[in-house]
Amino acid sequence: MKGIIGAIAGDVIGSAYEFNPTREYGFELFTPKSTFTDDTVLTMANAQWLLEDEQHSHETLVNIMQDLCHRYEWRGYGGRFVQWIVSSNPQPYDSFGNGSAMRVSPVGYYAKTLDEALELAKISAEVTHNHPEGIKGAQATAAAIFLARQGKTKQEISKYVAETFNYDLSRTLEQIRPDYTFDETCQRTVPEAITCYMEGRDYEDVVRLAVSLAADADTLAAIAGSIASATMDVPNEIAQRVISLLSEEFCTLLLRFNEMAVKREAAL
Repeated sequence: MKGIIGAIAGDVIGSAYEFNPTREYGFELFTPKSTFTDDTVLTMANAQWLLEDEQHSHETLVNIMQDLCHRYEWRGYGGRFVQWIVSSNPQPYDSFGNGSAMRVSPVGYYAKTLDEALELAKISAEVTHNHPEGIKGAQATAAAIFLARQGKTKQEISKYVAETFNYDLSRTLEQIRPDYTFDETCQRTVPEAITCYMEGRDYEDVVRLAVSLAADADTLAAIAGSIASATMDVPNEIAQRVISLLSEEFCTLLLRFNEMAVKREAAL
């Protein structure tokens, strides 16, 4: 299974280790604490937005995000984002947190051109994360997904992302690990997540590498997994376990989005 399930599965697998970090590669994929977090809720918000709003307006996205977050409470939302959720007049708050990148994968699977991926990623980010680094993190993630869908090699994707967004992708995970700590910024999450994708052999390997960085595990795995699942199948046993943890509403939305993405892919 490919598509946005990659982000969702990464989120669920990483959820048990966000505040219980591990550097063990062979960690247990699913534990009694495994669940979907804000990464999944907001990924679903972007998916619903792309499905329902042909104009791709900021206003519609804001309404969908607020609605889903009100109905899926206590999913690990950040403090400033909680204030945004409950606001009667929600405004972007100059954030460069990794929330913009963790939720953007539907854009990468929806876009028909690289320019469209970049523009939609910008819109999806700037309703909250209008800081240049917040927008950049979303755009880099969406671009990596789009380019992977187009059959670009990992080296080509890395070159594009490094040159376009000025991310340092020269370091290996072996070089990153010793000094890497929990960090919620795009600047210190997106390059590391992309590196996990670059070094991973298959989907599970990518997610294990991301979680075992012992940092913001669910978001690292969601971002890395969202790129990986553009070309690497999420194993059926992982996909089905993750789907079993989702609400019926999210299962339906996932199916609808996948069907639309397949149709758009065929039209390329």
